[in-house]
Amino acid sequence: MLRAITPWTDRNGGFSPLRLIVFVGLMLPSVSLLYLALTDDLGPEPVRGAMHETGRDAIRVLLLSMFMTPLRQMLRWARLAVLRRMVGLFAMSYALLHLVLYFAYQNWRLLHGAAEIALRFYLTVGFVAVVGLVVLGVTSTDGWVKRLGSPAWRRLHKLIFAIAVLGLLHFLLHAKSDITEAVLTTGLFVWLMLYRAVAPEGGSPSTLRLVVISVASALLTAAGEAAWYALKTGVDATLVLAAHLDWEFGLRPAAWVLVSGLAATALRELARLVPRRGHAKQAGMA
Repeated sequence: MLRAITPWTDRNGGFSPLRLIVFVGLMLPSVSLLYLALTDDLGPEPVRGAMHETGRDAIRVLLLSMFMTPLRQMLRWARLAVLRRMVGLFAMSYALLHLVLYFAYQNWRLLHGAAEIALRFYLTVGFVAVVGLVVLGVTSTDGWVKRLGSPAWRRLHKLIFAIAVLGLLHFLLHAKSDITEAVLTTGLFVWLMLYRAVAPEGGSPSTLRLVVISVASALLTAAGEAAWYALKTGVDATLVLAAHLDWEFGLRPAAWVLVSGLAATALRELARLVPRRGHAKQAGMA
């Protein structure tokens, strides 16, 4: 008898509340976009507004998919591993929708849209990122793991890091004057890369290392933002760096990266206060 396969069922066909919660959460950007469309809140050019929204959603969900492994390690919650595929497929879906809306914005002039992609660097890197996500999405099934073999499959899916770089570069180049969110997402990506660099095999870094990479990520984010403005607009880099100390108009991206990194560190420490099931059983038998 075939079991029904839905986003909220596990491999055995049983209902999974965790998968349902994550699925609903990942659907929220779509619901928000639909609401904005129905209320005419996508701006004077609705298709363009929707295109920008889906692009941001794709980057956010992509970073979330990359955060699943650190989160699993910090919380010591193995069940989170099964959610990576779902989150990654949502990132691919939002990226594909972003591409479809791009062609819709071009009035479905496919050759013209393709020519623009070929001629404009920021469109080229964005398109390559979308294609890369599609490749990883198609090969994310158990069947492809068997076809390619586990080592080759893992090497292929490590391309997610290069794809993320291309997506963030596309975001930065398209942001032009206001790069606040693009810098923030890039800073969070830097944190993820530093985490991967210092994490021991199969576990999370120590509290000290997490604090260090949080501070380092924030400093690199601030330096990157200052360098970007200096190169693109000629603004004195020291003025941009000084703006990070002025919170009158809210926190700068570097501060949010630091807050996010320290929050992840605190989350790890809280998880350490909860005894693992195996340890609890051993303590009861002692």
